[in-house]
Amino acid sequence: MKRILGIDYGSSKVGLAITDPLGITAQGLETVMHKGNDKILLKKLDEIIENYEISTIVVGMPYHMNGTKSERAEITEKFLHKLKCKYNHIKLETMDERLTTVAANKTLNFLQVDKHKKKEIEDTLAAVYILEMYMNKVKL
Repeated sequence: MKRILGIDYGSSKVGLAITDPLGITAQGLETVMHKGNDKILLKKLDEIIENYEISTIVVGMPYHMNGTKSERAEITEKFLHKLKCKYNHIKLETMDERLTTVAANKTLNFLQVDKHKKKEIEDTLAAVYILEMYMNKVKL
């Protein structure tokens, strides 16, 4: 069964999430520290695509609360272009990611996760939320 990969693309950290083999649930995969170097991230994505049958990549698109594109959205669009060129055999989608990091932080606070550990997993959890929103939208 083909899987869907969710990406919360940030300037220095990227959260990754993936569907289970049946496409029923989304689970956190990892947070990649790339410090602005997309080559590091693309190398990690090569590994994931090789190890899992990825049919779709969903990238969170950062908009302002009023719905307009943020500066981050322009940077994210450049990253999307790299994905389209490199993985032209994989469907590429975007999802509005507004408030996913806020929701991830609220969840981690509710669970009383240590603040140092929280920094390591908040982007991965945000990617899970992005992926879940996409799954709900397309009703896998």
